Amino acid sequence: MVLHPSSSATTKDFLACLTRNEPNIQVYVRGDSSYLPILESGIRNPRFYPYFITSVSGPRFIVTPLRDSHVQAAVICSNENHIELKVRSNGHDYEGLSYRSDVPFVMVDMFQMHAVNVDVKEGSAWVEAGATLGEVYYNIANKSDTYGFPGGICPTVGVGGHISGGGFGTLVRKYGLAADNVLDARLVNANGEILDKASMGEDLFWAIRGGGGGSFGAILAWKIKLVRVPKNVSVFTVCKNLEQNATKLVLQWQEIAPKLPDDLYIKLLLDRPHPVIVRSVNYTINATFVSLFLGGSQQLYDIMDSLIPELGLRIADIQEMSWIQSVLYAAGFDPHAPLEVLLNRNQTERKQIFKSKSDYVNQPLTRTALEGIWKIFFDKNVVVPHMMWSPQGGAMDRIPPAEIPYPHRKNLYQIEYMVWWDEQGTDAAERNMNWIQQLYTYMEPYVTKNPRASYVNFRDLGLGQSKNGTASYEEAKAWGLKYFMGNFDRLVQVKKKVDRGNFFRSEQSIPVN
Repeated sequence: MVLHPSSSATTKDFLACLTRNEPNIQVYVRGDSSYLPILESGIRNPRFYPYFITSVSGPRFIVTPLRDSHVQAAVICSNENHIELKVRSNGHDYEGLSYRSDVPFVMVDMFQMHAVNVDVKEGSAWVEAGATLGEVYYNIANKSDTYGFPGGICPTVGVGGHISGGGFGTLVRKYGLAADNVLDARLVNANGEILDKASMGEDLFWAIRGGGGGSFGAILAWKIKLVRVPKNVSVFTVCKNLEQNATKLVLQWQEIAPKLPDDLYIKLLLDRPHPVIVRSVNYTINATFVSLFLGGSQQLYDIMDSLIPELGLRIADIQEMSWIQSVLYAAGFDPHAPLEVLLNRNQTERKQIFKSKSDYVNQPLTRTALEGIWKIFFDKNVVVPHMMWSPQGGAMDRIPPAEIPYPHRKNLYQIEYMVWWDEQGTDAAERNMNWIQQLYTYMEPYVTKNPRASYVNFRDLGLGQSKNGTASYEEAKAWGLKYFMGNFDRLVQVKKKVDRGNFFRSEQSIPVN
C-alpha cells in the first residue's frame, strides 16, 4: 500500500480496512508527493483550483485502482468508516463534482483502469471506466476501419462519466447517444458488490445509462456496441459572419439540420471573434457550420447545394477521409496526424476558466430572437462568448424518451452556452457568470418549457443544488426534472431500491426521500 502517515483515527481506520481487503492498493493522502499532481491532473476547469487551498475541499484520500477489487475495497471501506466517496473517470464534470466536496471524502481516480478490449467479430468492446474517448476510438480503429462508436468529440473525456450522462456526438442522428449503445456494464454498488447487467437487474441497468454519474454506483466498465461506418466519410467547416448573411443561414440551418438524412450531421458554432484577431474595431458574429457525412464528397455537395445553396459550399471545401481521421478533425487535430495523439489525456485541454449551461429548442428561433443573441454577444465585458447548437432528429426521434433516462428526444437541437476567461479573481468570475446567466435568461421564451430542459452532462449547479447530497425529492426536482423530465420519478425509485442509505451522492444526485 502506498500511503502517507496521518494521526487521524478515521484515516487509520480507513487505511486499516483497505489493508485487510486489498493490501496492494495505491492510496495517497494530503502531504504525499504524488497527491497534488494526481489531483490536479484531472481538474479540467481552473475555476475550481481555489477549492484545494483548504484541506476540507480536496479529497482526504485518493485511491488509484488497478482492478475491480480495488474499487470494491474503496467502496466497502468508505461505507464502513462513513466517509463520502467520489469516482473520477477523467475529471470532465463541468462543476467539478467528481473531485471536490465540502466534507472530507475519498476520491477514486480511475485513470489507471483504462483497458479497451475490442471484439470485431461480435461488434462490441469492453471499456474500463477510466478510458478516454480518444483511447476508445484509437483501439477501435486499430482493429477495424468499418466500425466506430457514437461518443463525443473531445478525446480526453472519461468514458465512465460520459456514458453515465448519455453521451452526445457526431453520430447521434445515425445511432443515438453513447448510452443508447451499451450492451452490458460492471459496477460496484453501495453494498460493495460487483454487479453486471444480469445481477444488477433491469431497473439499475436502465438508470446508469443516462441517469447521471454519482448516484447509483461506481462504474467499472461498459460493454459497448460498435456501429458501422463507411471506409470513407466526408467533412467540411464553413464560417460566415454577419456581413456574409450569417443570420439568414442560421435561420435556414434550424429548418434543415434536424431533418437531414440520418447520415448527415451539421452542428453550428456561434462565436464573437476578438477585434484584435480580425483586425477590426467592430464586433461581428461568426456562424461556423461543421459537418460529418457518412458518404462521399460529391453526394454531400449535392445535398447541401439543393437544400442551402446560400452557404456557398464548394466541392473543394469538402474533405474525404476515414472515420478515425474525422475523429481527429472534429477534435481540432490535423486529420493526418498520428492516431497516437488520441492517447494523450491532456493535449486538447483548454486551460481557461469556463462556465456552461444548456437548453433544448423545439421551435425555430425568429430573426428577432437571433438579433437579441447577437446584442448580448457584443458585450465587451466578456472575452470569449460561445454557443454550440447540436441538431437532433434522425435516430433521436425514433428512440422513445423513456428507453433510457435521457428524455430529450423530440427536439430540433440542443444548445450549449459557454463562456471562457483567463483573468483571475472574483470580479472576473462574477462578470462572466453574470453574462452567461443573462444570455440564459434571455433565451427562456425560445426554448423548451414545463420543464425547461437541460443536459446532465453539461452539469449546471445554477439549476439548484443540495448541501452534501441531502436534497429531498421536492428540492431535487429543481434540477432533476430539467435533466430527466418524466424519467426523474423512476430514477428516484431505483435510487431508493439500490442505495437507500444515499452512499453515492453529490450536490445534484438523485434523492432518496
